[in-house]
Amino acid sequence: MTGKDSDVLVDRGTMPKIVATGENEKRPTPPPSLAVTLATVESQPPAAATTHQSKAAERGKAMRQVIAAFIANMGTINTGLIFGFSAVVIPQLQAADSLIPVDESQSSWVASLSAIGTPIGCLLSGYVMDTFGRKKALIATQIPTIIGWITIACASSVGWIYAGRVLTGFGSGMVGAPARVYTSEVTQPHLRGMLCALASTGISLGVLIQYTLGAITTWKILSGISIIVPVLALLLMLLMPETPNYLVSKQKPEKALKSLAKLRGSNYNLQREVNQLQAFAAKTNSGNKKKLTFRETVQALVHPSCLKPFAILTIYFMMYQFSGVNTITFYAVEIFRDSGTTMDKYTCTILLGVVRLIFTIIGAILLRRCGRRPLTFVSGIGCGMTMVGLGVYLYFKRQWEMATPPIEPSLTWFPVACIFIFIMACTVGFLIVPWVMIGELYPMKVRGLIGGLTTCMAHSFVFAVVKTYPLLTHVLERHGTFILYGCFSFVGTIFFYLCLPETKGKTLQEIEDYFSGRTKTLKKSKANGGNVAGIESDGQQLLEAKPQLLTVEKNKLLP
Repeated sequence: MTGKDSDVLVDRGTMPKIVATGENEKRPTPPPSLAVTLATVESQPPAAATTHQSKAAERGKAMRQVIAAFIANMGTINTGLIFGFSAVVIPQLQAADSLIPVDESQSSWVASLSAIGTPIGCLLSGYVMDTFGRKKALIATQIPTIIGWITIACASSVGWIYAGRVLTGFGSGMVGAPARVYTSEVTQPHLRGMLCALASTGISLGVLIQYTLGAITTWKILSGISIIVPVLALLLMLLMPETPNYLVSKQKPEKALKSLAKLRGSNYNLQREVNQLQAFAAKTNSGNKKKLTFRETVQALVHPSCLKPFAILTIYFMMYQFSGVNTITFYAVEIFRDSGTTMDKYTCTILLGVVRLIFTIIGAILLRRCGRRPLTFVSGIGCGMTMVGLGVYLYFKRQWEMATPPIEPSLTWFPVACIFIFIMACTVGFLIVPWVMIGELYPMKVRGLIGGLTTCMAHSFVFAVVKTYPLLTHVLERHGTFILYGCFSFVGTIFFYLCLPETKGKTLQEIEDYFSGRTKTLKKSKANGGNVAGIESDGQQLLEAKPQLLTVEKNKLLP
């Protein structure tokens, strides 16, 4: 490094020094070529002011990032409204005084048609996100949802309800990947995990809102009220900036600076983060302004940086769906009825929605503190034990009913406890972690496309599990089905232990480097005793030593 270069890195007002180790011996002074690179070394007084300025430069305004993430995820509340709508509308349509009477076959179509539009929306969202931007994708996804709710509210025949359900399902599929990718790209690593979990919280909140309002109002009024959420999401999203990652990938650094200024605040080192994004885009060739050709897109999709996380997340979604979570959600009333509990089945269902929402919020908080892997293990083991426990109880209940004379079931609280503990365990990990990782694991150049494809796979597994449940209950009987679900959870836990990486606190660039093979691990490197070793990382000399001396870790300057 030349003297001219060092002028840029060293503040002449406060000369750097090496921090004392607490030992009586003196440490050798590093050579000038290394000393001038220690941007984070302790300086002469005033130390408190310097530390405060350093923290302000390292982390932007948290509240601005929270607001941006909340607005981006408002559409996921609408997804929850769609999930919960059929549970309250079908009993009203089947009532004797229904304005649009339906039979059992028509009711099943009302419940399932939203799932037909969802995978199509998932696939389209990836193209829209990568071509037009994350912000425009989130705006566009609200349009079919608004039209769908209006169609249902004004329906005069069951055919119009069908059309509205398809449109709302299409919008629900479009919102998933853009909401998570937008959140991951506008937030910093220390906030990203918790804020990306807002999507799961929004879905749980939407389900609970629909259950509650459906108990006190008609389905037409409920449809009209449901329009408010996507309209509000569209209007607020117009005020939000595009993500700096996307703007840099389209070679618009000036706009990226303006976007970061809105998301981080004036005290943050905006230019440094833009420079880092540009350097990473240049390294991965994601900063090319020209559109990727079909061949280049396919090559990017089959590259290890994309293929490895796609395989991990696809298996994750398959394992957690076959743990039985959506079987419990879709057939909650029926399962509570067959469990033999003396509690009212509808009351149990509403309480289940409340528990799901509470533990989604708890899971979002724990995600920041505990990381992805520990919460996944909690879900895998907890879901496995409760499903096996429920299956064993239902087996004995069946034996009691077939006895001569029939034996009165005992411990009727046990199946209810299994179901509630199952939802608690599943919510803190399975219902949050894979959705958060959609916005974390994929490379920038095809993040939207592969994110949409992953969301499509997730919803396909939802359809497969819900559709096969009645068949499995005939083949394996109900107790055998739940034991099978428990076994899926245990097998999934082994897979997660072996293959799932921990991304807590990691930058998106670090994660992409890991899956590309540019780095061997995502774990933090430990200090090597008292030895000082230079490490080459992204063209900069970084230094590791004893924690008492100083520690400059890889990507320390990243936000």
